Amino acid sequence: MICRNKQGQTRLSSYYEWMDMPERVALESEIIRKCLSRSELQCSFVEYRGFKVIYRRYASLFFIVGTKSDIDAGVGAENNENELGLLEFIHTLVETMDKWAGSICELDIMYQLEEVHFLLDEMVMNGYVVDTNKSNILRTLDLFERESRKNDEMFR
Repeated sequence: MICRNKQGQTRLSSYYEWMDMPERVALESEIIRKCLSRSELQCSFVEYRGFKVIYRRYASLFFIVGTKSDIDAGVGAENNENELGLLEFIHTLVETMDKWAGSICELDIMYQLEEVHFLLDEMVMNGYVVDTNKSNILRTLDLFERESRKNDEMFR
């Protein structure tokens, strides 16, 4: 899962399979170049270097999800991931962020990165979408924020 702005700066990234940092940076920049070069009339699915890339643009941010075929399926196996399901996941993620932050923007992601990662981790575990219920996700985030406020008050 990657979130980048139109200038190509990464604002959020979460990987569920180990990858070297130089390889990550190269992959991210190549994928965002591909996404930026496509018109809005083209579909949001791209096959790239063995990955199935699904992206969606919201204002100035690109939310990008990449999937590979299962390791258990063997080398050269087909990636059977549902593109529309992942596109819906991206939409649900953005809607949940909107509900949490009012109207999500790039600055919200930059300055509250820990909370955004927590929100994403509530939805995705070990690379699999586990929860898309906005109320359940926001409830745990609310508890997290309450506890952190309690700790802040304790040290004043």
